[in-house]
Amino acid sequence: MMDDRTMTIREMCDMFEVTPRTLRFYEAKELLSPIREGQKRLFTKRDRARLKLILRGKRFGFSLEEIRQLLDLYDMGDQQHTQLQRTYEIAQQRLEDMVRQRDELNIAIEELQEQMKWGERMLASMNNSKRAAG
Repeated sequence: MMDDRTMTIREMCDMFEVTPRTLRFYEAKELLSPIREGQKRLFTKRDRARLKLILRGKRFGFSLEEIRQLLDLYDMGDQQHTQLQRTYEIAQQRLEDMVRQRDELNIAIEELQEQMKWGERMLASMNNSKRAAG
């Protein structure tokens, strides 16, 4: 069965579109814990689930430390209640940060567009002056 078998580092890289260096980095940060057979790393179904959560958390802007803490809460034995509650709290804060950043970016875009319109008018005026003088 595909779900229960272990995967090599190459298979994990292909499946999740990450580099071997990324997987080794997450292992060094104790986010993943593949089975070691000499130099070979074998990733379990649990590792695949954790990597999926790591990549999703990174996409949403969670820090690696936040992700590590959330993953560690999985094993608390409360049907993941604590993990879900903490994830929700971090996600709420991240969403607020993203909305604030978007609003700041929208303001900056509007200001830049206004400056460009001013620049267009100035260039047009200068070009008209050159034509009139020439």
